[in-house]
Amino acid sequence: MINPTMDGKAVADCLQHEMKARSAALDFQPGLAVVWVGDNPASEIYIRHKQKACAQVGFHSVLRHLPAGSTQAQVEAVIQSLNADPTIHGILVQMPLPQPLDEAAVILAIDPAKDVDGLHPVNSGYLFSGRPGMVPCTPLGIMTLLDAYGVNPAGQQAVIIGRSQLVGKPVGMLLLNANATVSFLHSRTPDLSRYTRDADIVVVAVGHPNTLTREMVKPGAVVIDVGINRLEGRKITGDVDFHGVSSTAALITPVPGGVGPMTIAMLLENTLKAAQLGASTRASVL
Repeated sequence: MINPTMDGKAVADCLQHEMKARSAALDFQPGLAVVWVGDNPASEIYIRHKQKACAQVGFHSVLRHLPAGSTQAQVEAVIQSLNADPTIHGILVQMPLPQPLDEAAVILAIDPAKDVDGLHPVNSGYLFSGRPGMVPCTPLGIMTLLDAYGVNPAGQQAVIIGRSQLVGKPVGMLLLNANATVSFLHSRTPDLSRYTRDADIVVVAVGHPNTLTREMVKPGAVVIDVGINRLEGRKITGDVDFHGVSSTAALITPVPGGVGPMTIAMLLENTLKAAQLGASTRASVL
């Protein structure tokens, strides 16, 4: 039997090797800034991975770490200083933010041209209208991984389980823009399997283990598992019953090693894109 596992790490490593060459060809160093408020241990791990990835492709990275008690004005002032910094091309605010900080207002403070998370309403609008802009990293990583494995969404039935601003909605729009027929399922959908059994592509992003099981998937489907759930003993699992679903799916992403590495690769890709666009804009002004 052909191995159905989609190796996101291998694809991401290949992309990062190409990005390193593209970065080296520039006459400046792309810069990524991470704004972290508080001391969430999981956030610290994610930030270390991002900084390591930046170093591997030759990017400049900075961390602006603020205490948990920082005010809205203090956080937004840091973002404004990064907006004005010509050595910083991408800005990422590590979520979640401590209460009572307003996440939506913080995102609005980021220059849309430096919004490498693709969450600013300007970039969301570009995605909705099919115009070029910054696309959220995980959805972009999913589309890139599908392309790497020769999956063409055009004419396919795609089901998205989850409707978040970070993953569900944007990946649905990307699939729609790629000419798939897209359905969104969520907590108020009474019978998920009614839709998933007819789907050619299923993306699961809800944060609950075993949301998708073998009997819910038609043979030959492509299954993308975005979930990250920590079980007892620090074991990490996704939202999909990998063992069961992999016996019937044509392709499936593992957790870890599937979508996660692609998300970081797309963060780097968006930063490089922002750096190149910034350089092009400066050249047109001179």
